Amino acid sequence: LSTYEEGCLSIPEQYADVTRPAEVEVRWLDRDGKEQQEAFDGLWATCVQHEIDHLDGKLFIDYLKPLKRQMITRKMVKLKRELARG
Repeated sequence: LSTYEEGCLSIPEQYADVTRPAEVEVRWLDRDGKEQQEAFDGLWATCVQHEIDHLDGKLFIDYLKPLKRQMITRKMVKLKRELARG
């Protein structure tokens, strides 16, 4: 396992440490329908998993402990209100 501080444009200006597998092997179909496969480690493994999570409807905050997630969620609600006021 490895831990990196993650952030996301979906949750502006919020960052948290997320622990994920340190290595990952991914298979996919390219534009021509040909199967591709590649192994990633370190920060690249974290990035790949983060982006695949988006395809699965997950955000990095889904991996946080409830209190930390709640804190970030409250900040986002506050930011949304501030932006709505102009």
